[in-house]
Amino acid sequence: MEGRWGGGLWGCPRGGTDFRFRPPRPADSSLQPSGNVRPLTEEESRVTFGKMAKYVGENLQRLVDRPDGTSCFRLHNDRVYYVSEKILKLAASISGDKPVSLGTCFRKFTKSHRFRLHITALDYLAPYAKYRVWIKPGAEQSFLYGNHVLKSGLGPITENTCQYQGVVVYSMADVPLGCGKVDPMVIVVFHQADIGEYVRHEETLT
Repeated sequence: MEGRWGGGLWGCPRGGTDFRFRPPRPADSSLQPSGNVRPLTEEESRVTFGKMAKYVGENLQRLVDRPDGTSCFRLHNDRVYYVSEKILKLAASISGDKPVSLGTCFRKFTKSHRFRLHITALDYLAPYAKYRVWIKPGAEQSFLYGNHVLKSGLGPITENTCQYQGVVVYSMADVPLGCGKVDPMVIVVFHQADIGEYVRHEETLT
């Protein structure tokens, strides 16, 4: 049941739902492409899964154990890629530093080792999002130009959404537009990514 702003919406602690994610099984050496494509380190996994869990919660496990086969995450050129084991086996035959990308880019580690979500992850996160925000038609264009969502542009919101909770942003026609973090002040969703980036940042999305 989706609700609007109401009592208890900001009642849960900062950080959102707590749960235990079962890490993927140890990497199979036969699935490792040569060159600079590699599994995530323990610290990289902690940061990656922690950030993604803010949007999908315990549904994170469903991204790894999919009905169509097991998928995993790999690091390549400071970018985290989401890739099926089937494609990973094929990539193992590519030698040296020839791979340009692998699967779908989810996030990028910045020079300061912070983790930035890529809009290319939206199609995979949206079906499993635990918390969602719908914005009014008049606010869509502003959001798709990289701006925050103001309270005047807010539509329905998932009931019991915590302050600073990661949310997927939808149009009133249920089209996923991007993602952000909710806040109870004048700016109700801090912009983090939107599908307008496919046009604005076409050359840098890989």
